[in-house]
Amino acid sequence: MLRAGAHFVWAAQSVYEHEDNSQEQWKEMENLSWRICWELIKREGYIAIWRKPLGNNCYINRHPQLQPPICEANDDPDNVWYVSLKACITPLPENGYGANVTIWPTRLHYPPDRLLTIKMDAYNSRKEIFRAESKYWNDLVNGYVNAFNWKDLHLRNVMDMKAGYGGFAAALHDYGIDCWVMNVVPVSGFNTLPVIYDRGLVGVMHDWCEPFDTYPRTYDLLNAAGLFSIEEKRCDISTIMLEIDRILRPGGHVYIHDTDIIIEELKDIATAMGWETLLFDTIEGPHATYKLLFGAKPV
Repeated sequence: MLRAGAHFVWAAQSVYEHEDNSQEQWKEMENLSWRICWELIKREGYIAIWRKPLGNNCYINRHPQLQPPICEANDDPDNVWYVSLKACITPLPENGYGANVTIWPTRLHYPPDRLLTIKMDAYNSRKEIFRAESKYWNDLVNGYVNAFNWKDLHLRNVMDMKAGYGGFAAALHDYGIDCWVMNVVPVSGFNTLPVIYDRGLVGVMHDWCEPFDTYPRTYDLLNAAGLFSIEEKRCDISTIMLEIDRILRPGGHVYIHDTDIIIEELKDIATAMGWETLLFDTIEGPHATYKLLFGAKPV
């Protein structure tokens, strides 16, 4: 998970205590960090800091029998859903992808190099798609902020259920909504997590036909754009709505943008769950095939 040149901070008694047991733990950690090519940057008090290498030279020059080994060439480090942990070192991409990111907050709007690694139909137009998504969400969030008074909601925990490249979260930052956004990438689509993280955002991959790994009443606001029309082919959308209801705080809000047929079905489900619902036309007008469903969970 660490980027090239990134740091690992270890705070433990083993760093500063001189008892035999603590010293044995420190030596084990020191030996392991050397074998995986981490450089000890600082050891002071009860904190030790290591840095991951910027390139593959140390990995290449390791003794062939040294453990843990380098992962096999056919191992896909982006394959993260229902995959067991492997005791091997993932080498760094020779092109530097994932390391050469721009500084914050510039990186939030700069198409990262790893955009080209996403397995999707388009290739040459990826940067244009990235910029188009960013503009789309900036325009949409601007309307949400003004029309729905988002700045008065005092949002903190927000989720984008189908995050794409993270344009929704980036737009919230641009419009000064001081919140933390969980960007969820559904397993039914393209794995865009590398782009989300290179933009300086956070996210996870998830199968929305399964429960989301969080406590009840966690989120203040959930955003779902085009999620249900995709997932209805895989599972019952009413169960997804019930999962939303579980993780949404009392008084929380949901904004669902989807086809008019799906929206009508979701409106019935939301009403049955006791939500306050409102239906809106999109900017395409009343005859468009997409609608916006607003839902508020009762306090």
